Amino acid sequence: MKHKTSGVVSTLSACALAPQISENHIRTCLTHPYPEELPFIGQKRADSALDFALGMYLPGYNAYVMGEPALGRYTLVQHKLQQYAKDRETPREWLYVNNYHDHREPIAILMNPGEGQVLVDDIDAVLEEILDTFPAAFDNPGYQRKKKSIDREFEDKYEDALAHVEELANEHSVELIEDQNNVGFVPIVNNQRLSDEQFSALDEQTQERFINAITELEDALIDALIELPKWKRESSEALRKLKKATAEAAIKPLLRELEHKYATHIGVLRYLKDLRSELVDTVLEWLDEEQSNDKSEEEYDRKEMLTEFFAPNLLVPYKEHDAAPVIYEPNPTFGNLFGKIEYSTSQGSLVTSYRSIQPGALHRANGGYLIMDAEKVMANAQVWDGLKLSLKTHQIKNDLPYQDSSVGSSFTLRPQLIPLDVKVLLLGSRELYYALNEYDEEFAEHFRVLADFDFYLPGTDKYQYQFITKVQEYCRETLKTEVNCDAMSLLLRFSHRQAEHQQKLSARFADVMELVAEASYYARQDRSEQIHATHVNEALAGKEYRTGQMSEHMLSDIREGHILIATEGKAVGMVNGLTVLHVGDTSFGTPARISASVYAGSDGVIDIEREAELGKAIHSKGVMLLTGYLGSKYAQDFSLTLSANIAIEQSYGYIDGDSASLAELCALVSSITRVPIDQGIAMTGSINQRGEVQAIGGVNEKIEGFFKLCQMRGLSGEQGVIIPKSNCLNLVLNQDVIDAVEQGRFHIYPVANVDEALSLLTGMECGELKDGAYTKGSIHDLAMTRLREIAAIVGGEDEDDA
Repeated sequence: MKHKTSGVVSTLSACALAPQISENHIRTCLTHPYPEELPFIGQKRADSALDFALGMYLPGYNAYVMGEPALGRYTLVQHKLQQYAKDRETPREWLYVNNYHDHREPIAILMNPGEGQVLVDDIDAVLEEILDTFPAAFDNPGYQRKKKSIDREFEDKYEDALAHVEELANEHSVELIEDQNNVGFVPIVNNQRLSDEQFSALDEQTQERFINAITELEDALIDALIELPKWKRESSEALRKLKKATAEAAIKPLLRELEHKYATHIGVLRYLKDLRSELVDTVLEWLDEEQSNDKSEEEYDRKEMLTEFFAPNLLVPYKEHDAAPVIYEPNPTFGNLFGKIEYSTSQGSLVTSYRSIQPGALHRANGGYLIMDAEKVMANAQVWDGLKLSLKTHQIKNDLPYQDSSVGSSFTLRPQLIPLDVKVLLLGSRELYYALNEYDEEFAEHFRVLADFDFYLPGTDKYQYQFITKVQEYCRETLKTEVNCDAMSLLLRFSHRQAEHQQKLSARFADVMELVAEASYYARQDRSEQIHATHVNEALAGKEYRTGQMSEHMLSDIREGHILIATEGKAVGMVNGLTVLHVGDTSFGTPARISASVYAGSDGVIDIEREAELGKAIHSKGVMLLTGYLGSKYAQDFSLTLSANIAIEQSYGYIDGDSASLAELCALVSSITRVPIDQGIAMTGSINQRGEVQAIGGVNEKIEGFFKLCQMRGLSGEQGVIIPKSNCLNLVLNQDVIDAVEQGRFHIYPVANVDEALSLLTGMECGELKDGAYTKGSIHDLAMTRLREIAAIVGGEDEDDA
């Protein structure tokens, strides 16, 4: 251990800067893969919660799967559901059929798995037979004979009426003529019909006689044919009854077999009963004997029309012994979740039918499991309300509010509701879960099980064993390559780095797989059959290069003097703090100068970031703690009176977090005591009012950010960083930093309290408190003396003003 000063704080050794990974253990794992199947690693708490939720078949035991993306939520849930789905019964099938009494309310029929498709095929075969039977059935001799008899009866009545009128016409020398179904009268002279010119040539008396006679004959004709409409109606009715009897006789055998086949299914029997009468009416309307018999495009259109009007609409087909469905709905809009009714345009109007009912994710998952992203479900209030209503009523909601504005209410269907039996699993964040519990009273009623995914996995040999086996499996099955021992060691270190812990692995296993896949790219470039450590390093360097433009720009600005950061020398009231910037999917550390100025006054400690509205709540809290520390440390027998300004220089964005509070306090004490601070040492850490240094996040990025700056300017051997002692377990630094520490060219100092940090920065003892006074000449003695002087100055000014 190398000491910076004669104080108690020493720099960390290289072995403490990263987890110690055994190469022998890795080799053992690579040569002896894990004996059990490894669908997933870790997450025992979430796994147990899912088992409980899936084992509870009572209403309300749906699950909210909580955690960040890339923790393997979907993978574990999918695998777990596939296991449970095998043991559940195959869901029964739902069909919609036409309601011939009210077309707006299609009827739902429940059938056993596989039977729905059989019924659809049976009805399709019946429709094919009907097209083959009609209009050919109207051409058989029996039908034609009866039809001719009906026609003859009408014609006989018509002919008898005309014969009587014709006799009267002959008596008046007038001939009755028929021309294209029109009946007229023509005068006869010398057994010849008179033309208009010949009639005009007759004398006036003869013309008048013929005109009177024809008028009487027309009246007689009207009297004789007065019942002609009645005869036509009787003939048409008789013909219609003949057609209907013929159609019924032809259709009845086609449906009789189906009625016997589905004799035990009341819903299907009722449907077939309605189908018989509707088919007869349809045959009489569409397929009478006047229609063409050739199978042309018109024939195809008739088949399509029959299908649209009679065939069942099978929502979700199944086969016998199928597993229960496991459905993931990536886009849970109202239509995608609850189903929708499609519309088409006909002659400028919107039309629809029961055949246009399309199933949604709830229909497809009915009898099984449905997975959705919670944030997407909550994005539409109607979807969330509809889901809660469906879970509460155990029926699939099917009214479509989003169509009300574009489709008039006269066009909407009201299908029978289908019972709902589904287990819903929502994948969402912690923030959303707690918000729903707080503001939605129904949420806890429907989602009673929480499956909480942890960020970390224990770094024990067992989990390392599983980790290595899983990576090996992924490489062999997906990447078609192998990973050697050195590369696996780096992958384990990468996982520790993601977890920011030397004794824990990251649960974001997807990040490891991504790194392996990228390393395989570089292995292929080298035509290597194995992924080596160099390939993993290339993958890490490649990603850093692709996403590191901003960090390079900031280092460039420091090098060019645009951003003022000193890495050598000493200065009063100035400290190099360490910050982390998060940009997109990358984060990097960068130093920031923190300055403090103190003068006589009573304004207290002013946070310039807060005054400029750039400092957020946690940062402002950290600054406020400084006053508490100064008061408890120095102002026990006099009033703490001072004016001080603290700022993070050349910072133009929002600042949050209290990890700069240790640096701000050291800068403030330096300004109070006028003792200079070593600019070659940067620092991070938060404090409490008692001066204890507390852990912070992003410690690795912060150290590496300052190291890059010092390395760019040239390591002097005196530079380093101060970190909280409680963060030592979080150190997983890159090899460049480790090598520099091992060679003594860079130092990392863990501190437990403010005194240790001040001693390192100033090279002076902080002093001990005895009888109300600190050790003469120590930092605390200088600070207390200076604060007394300021208090006296301010107190004297106040007396003068009085």
